[in-house]
Amino acid sequence: MSDTTSRLAGWIDLANPTRFVGLADKVIPWLVAVAAILLAVGLYMSFTAPEDFQQGITVRIMYIHVPFAWLAMMCYTIMAISALGTLVWRHPLADVALKAAAPIGATFTALALITGSIWGKPMWGTWWVWDARLTSVFVLFLMYLGIIALTRALDDAGRAAWAAAIITLVGFINIPIIKFSVDWWNTLHQPASVFRLGGPTIDPSMLWPLAVMALGFTVLFFALHVMAMRTEIFRRRVTAMRRVAARQAERAPPSPLVGEGGREAAG
Repeated sequence: MSDTTSRLAGWIDLANPTRFVGLADKVIPWLVAVAAILLAVGLYMSFTAPEDFQQGITVRIMYIHVPFAWLAMMCYTIMAISALGTLVWRHPLADVALKAAAPIGATFTALALITGSIWGKPMWGTWWVWDARLTSVFVLFLMYLGIIALTRALDDAGRAAWAAAIITLVGFINIPIIKFSVDWWNTLHQPASVFRLGGPTIDPSMLWPLAVMALGFTVLFFALHVMAMRTEIFRRRVTAMRRVAARQAERAPPSPLVGEGGREAAG
């Protein structure tokens, strides 16, 4: 029981921004190093993997497109959990995590759309089609942009946090739509081939490079997320210090040189 209590206390301590920054300083170099190694190995495996008998060499786009698409949804899921942390548990770092994740998620979603279009051109004969999967991912990208704009438009940090949390939770309904859109509607996009009840349908020679690339990009995401959270904590500290300095300047007594004698001397 004492061990459980001590572990719980350790997790609660991470709610302290100062302790989180200290942990981030230690963890970030390791995350970056692991991500670099995994991505280097994954790229080597991707370029040495066999070509697809139908898609040929263009199948290599899969090794970056699929991880981008997965991370676009995973990042929004983390934001939804952070939104619950803001609205339900009032966790001090929940809003920091949500705000820091939004630009990263928007970037991964944009990369998923771009690489998907590049892959779709030789496969479908067009850069873009308004089918269910592509449209729902594009809606996800717009949701990311809307949340980013909202958090930057409101000056009141509390109101911005609550508004962003509510919108994030409402928008989470789009995540299962993206996941199951290829099953619910007839689309050009291929159905799920990795995470499915019957097991992966991809040959292991292609599945392993994809798994290593996905793991590498996932570690990279967490490295970027922790760095962004640390930066956001510093930014809020600077903002708070400036507000305190401004209030102290307003309450400070006027300088003697600005009094009547100072004006007469100036005259």
